[in-house]
Amino acid sequence: MNSVKNLLGEIAVLIINPIIILGFVIATIYLFYGIAQLIFNADSGDLEKNKTSVMYGVIGLLVMFSVYGILRIVTETFGIECTFFFCGL
Repeated sequence: MNSVKNLLGEIAVLIINPIIILGFVIATIYLFYGIAQLIFNADSGDLEKNKTSVMYGVIGLLVMFSVYGILRIVTETFGIECTFFFCGL
C-alpha cells in the first residue's frame, strides 16, 4: 500500500504538477493579453470580443485554481505526501 502512495505521489509531482503550473501560466498570459487588447483597441468596434477574451482568461484561472484544489483534496484524502510546488498554499 505504501508503494502505491509513493507511486501516486511521484505521478502527481512529476506529471500533474507541471501540467497545473503550465495551465496557470497559459491562463495568466491569456488574461494579460486580453487586458492589453482591451486597452489598446478600446476605440475599435471589437470591444465585446476583447471583453470576452478577458472573461475567458479569468475563467481559465478559476478552473486552474479548482483543479489545484481538487488535487489537494484527493492527495489529503488518500494520505499522499504533499511535495507540490504550491504545497504551502
